[in-house]
Amino acid sequence: MRRKILVVDDEVMITELLSDHLGDEGYEIYTANDAARALELLSGNPDLIILDINMPGTNGLEFCKNIRDHVLCPILFVTARISEQDKINGLQYGGDDYITKPFSLKELSARVAAHLRRDERSRGTASVLTSGELLVNLSQRRIFYGETEIEVSKKEFDLIEFLLTNAGQVFDRERIYERIWGCDADGNADVIKEHIRKIRAKLYEATKKEYIETVWGVGYKWKR
Repeated sequence: MRRKILVVDDEVMITELLSDHLGDEGYEIYTANDAARALELLSGNPDLIILDINMPGTNGLEFCKNIRDHVLCPILFVTARISEQDKINGLQYGGDDYITKPFSLKELSARVAAHLRRDERSRGTASVLTSGELLVNLSQRRIFYGETEIEVSKKEFDLIEFLLTNAGQVFDRERIYERIWGCDADGNADVIKEHIRKIRAKLYEATKKEYIETVWGVGYKWKR
């Protein structure tokens, strides 16, 4: 999935330059030339904001202060201001970094990438489950073995998440069906057997290991 960056600067030339440069690097770019338009674009849930301080009307510092309690993504100030107090103000208002004009596009790219990596790590700390070398990213709903991503369906992921979260516990098909499909689902627990078969096949193809154990006459469990 392409990471989304919101670029806010009253100079159209700057927004166009950064849009072209960062777009070429694979990011999805949204641009605004004032705070009002930038506020509208927040509904796109950007992964990072590049924000100019010296804008007419609501300046970058005020805009940052107004949105900081509602926006968790990194905010990188880009501005011609260079005093130490300006930098302190930017950080106190909720900015994460500060780069002055004129700037190197390579340096900007490096800082953007670093902040995105750091933000992803901090958000993902409590939303990752592992089983040996198998990594299940709960926030992204993706499964990896080393650098290989294992593609699974929504229900398959839900099953893996449930069993892995409760590793070592045995659940019968009825309990699993109720948990994943819901009490009012129009179906029966027999579907669990087929989903488990598909999950086992996909995991074994990628890892050559078995993760889900059948407890005969009882149900299934994720091996510890």
